[in-house]
Amino acid sequence: MTTSRIVLFGATGFTGRLTAQALLMMGARPLLVGRDQSRLDAFAASLPVALPTAVADAGRSETLERMLNAGDVLISTVGPFTRWGEGAVIAASETGAIYLDSAGEPTFIKRIFQRYGPAAATRQAALITAFGYDYVPGNVAAALALRKAGGEAVRVDVGYFVRGNMAKRASAGTRASALGVVLEPMYGFREGRIVREHGRTRLFNVGGRRRHGISMGASEHFALPRAFPGLREVNVYLGWLGGLTRAAGVLARATPVLAALPGAKRVTEAMADRVIRLGNRGKAADPDISSQTVAEAYDKEGRLLASVQLDGGDPYDFTARILAWAATTALADGVKGAGALGPVEAFGLDALLDGCTGAGLHLSPA
Repeated sequence: MTTSRIVLFGATGFTGRLTAQALLMMGARPLLVGRDQSRLDAFAASLPVALPTAVADAGRSETLERMLNAGDVLISTVGPFTRWGEGAVIAASETGAIYLDSAGEPTFIKRIFQRYGPAAATRQAALITAFGYDYVPGNVAAALALRKAGGEAVRVDVGYFVRGNMAKRASAGTRASALGVVLEPMYGFREGRIVREHGRTRLFNVGGRRRHGISMGASEHFALPRAFPGLREVNVYLGWLGGLTRAAGVLARATPVLAALPGAKRVTEAMADRVIRLGNRGKAADPDISSQTVAEAYDKEGRLLASVQLDGGDPYDFTARILAWAATTALADGVKGAGALGPVEAFGLDALLDGCTGAGLHLSPA
């Protein structure tokens, strides 16, 4: 009988390395997978314990399929996900594995829920995308606010904010993914369905400060309405741009025009490739970086019923630790359901909140 295991794809990348170290801290011994054996060997040699390695190609799902079995947990940190992420999804779906990733790209998240989820469910595979700082904290904060608000809540707004210099901390993969998102269509959840949108902004009160956020497609739009059937509207906003948020909103509203320009997609892909060739530029963790995630639940008259704020530290550190928690938990106990799942659906709200607490995320006393 084959023993189930954790397979970490993209192990030599910035987020992959952090996740491997977090897995070791939890006592896991993952199979490290990447595209370059020499880089895998060098990384494995730097770790305090010996770990097995294997080579796979993101563009050929069969290279991953042959090392997976039903019940295995596959973590993918290979980005940009819209270009290189689908091979791991297909491999997990075909083998009945449990899949987790660190994606934050709206188009890829939408593809998981709408295109790959139904097929994965028929094979009892579980696809849990965006399982990092993008977008676990918002799912948790929103679920807590909605639980507190009760049955009158029909709308929830989520805002993600960071204090500190994330520009220096960002990895090459994150930079490349951000470039890819520039021309992607965004979406929201309104009147009970996914709708296309661009450039919505709003103000949040975060720890006594007014902070702007710009709308972004996320996993909350798909997962929360299934967990809370009374929801008619879900909005997710990113507030990382500070005072530039409103200008970014204007640019976002022009995205359909920009995307239609001849060669626009090729230009952004070439820029992303250049960023990646320059290497993993993510800097060491900065203790001055902190994160705040706010969720507000409203009734049909627009009255605020409940709000929740979650405070944390470095987003990359949280991503690695929550991925490690999810993988070890899923390996030991499985997950709740099959197909494309949201974080709360997969693990349950209380268990997930405990996992987030262990990964450094805490309820704000306010």
